[in-house]
Amino acid sequence: MEWIEDLNARLNSIVWGPPFMILLVGTGLYLSFRLGFFQFTHFRFIWLQTVGKLCRRETEGSLTGSITPFQAVSSAMAATIGVGNIAGVATAMALGGPGAVFWMWIVALVGMATKFGEATLGTRFRQVDADGRISGGVFYYIEKGLGPRWKPLAMLYALFAALAAFGIGNMVQANTLAHALDTGFNVPRWAAGLGAVLLVGAVTLGGIQRIGKAAERIVPVMAVIYVFGALLILALHFREVPAALWAIVYHAFVPAAAAGGFAGAMVAEAVRYGIARGIFSNEAGLGSASIVYAQSRNTPVGQGMWAIWEVFIDTMVICTMTALVIMVTGALETGTTGAELASMAFTKGLPGAGGYLVLVGLVLFSYTTMLTWNFYGEKSCEYLTGKRSIPFYRVVFLLLIPVGALIELELIWAIADTLNGLMAAPNLIALLALGGVLTTLKRRALKKGREQDAAE
Repeated sequence: MEWIEDLNARLNSIVWGPPFMILLVGTGLYLSFRLGFFQFTHFRFIWLQTVGKLCRRETEGSLTGSITPFQAVSSAMAATIGVGNIAGVATAMALGGPGAVFWMWIVALVGMATKFGEATLGTRFRQVDADGRISGGVFYYIEKGLGPRWKPLAMLYALFAALAAFGIGNMVQANTLAHALDTGFNVPRWAAGLGAVLLVGAVTLGGIQRIGKAAERIVPVMAVIYVFGALLILALHFREVPAALWAIVYHAFVPAAAAGGFAGAMVAEAVRYGIARGIFSNEAGLGSASIVYAQSRNTPVGQGMWAIWEVFIDTMVICTMTALVIMVTGALETGTTGAELASMAFTKGLPGAGGYLVLVGLVLFSYTTMLTWNFYGEKSCEYLTGKRSIPFYRVVFLLLIPVGALIELELIWAIADTLNGLMAAPNLIALLALGGVLTTLKRRALKKGREQDAAE
């Protein structure tokens, strides 16, 4: 096992080294420039075409798709909102100081363009088979967007995604769920693992329609409850909020001094952990969400605009709430890290209820993450070996849940982290190469929107 750890550590240092992080952020910047910073300059248009339509109860008519646009974004958020928003933020701050949050913001702001590109291309290049089943994602916009000769790159992405789903989308989540239930409610880990198998299987065996319906109901409600709890703590500590925000910006460029149990952090650590945990949180650049966005009854750009909201809510709202609660309650100075740090912060902010809010959030977010990542994995496996492999993949996915709930996962975490980075490489190549396609699709959507406004 030692040689595996050593090999993975070497590979991980390359995958998440400075050049690769520059490529990830640079792709978001490049797409932002190509799109005219669409995520900022056309905020009203994006609102009207997404949340506005939802509020007006408008539908997408007879457009091809398996789930609604809102179910698609809920399913994508089910995969992103979770451990990264709670344990990931806390870890980034514990290792990189308050300034890490600033770099998470930067990743999110440019990541909106990256996620817009992934969702738009995933929907644009999806395919429908003879039975009406829809498939889409990075592998399809590589093969169909760049051409058949690029298929080896598409297959490489599918392989990394199928394997990553067993780690970050399965055993890591099962372990987090089991640990939270054991810590907060004395539920044995084996029982938590068995229960997770039954609940995940009950949804995933029903396909994307059932996953979409479950995500549509669970994710928004849990996100609102979590944010409401954080806002309540911030309201009780409103005098400390401006200082916390200033510390986040200040220490993005100035080293954070040691305080209490906090060991301090250099600027390089703030940048490194902020970018790495930011990408882990919103998954912009990994391309995984394009698999579920391709299932939406929506236009390519229409679903791309929903993806912008996904990144905004995930990082700019939920991650920021977690970070501010850790700051204003003084929990960062205790020297703890991960989910324990976030739980401590909420417990200090809301004695009694706060810690349970984090634990319940971890349980539900981990559960919904497993639902969507099962779909990511099986569609990746289907691309490699055909649809007959789906039942086998689902069985293996379910069997690994109790394994993840019972064992220690340091190596699984590390390997999953490496696989996530390897997933990003083929996706970033495709996004850079298809920047012109995205520009054309965006321009056509804006023209159509202006024509509709004029007609009204």
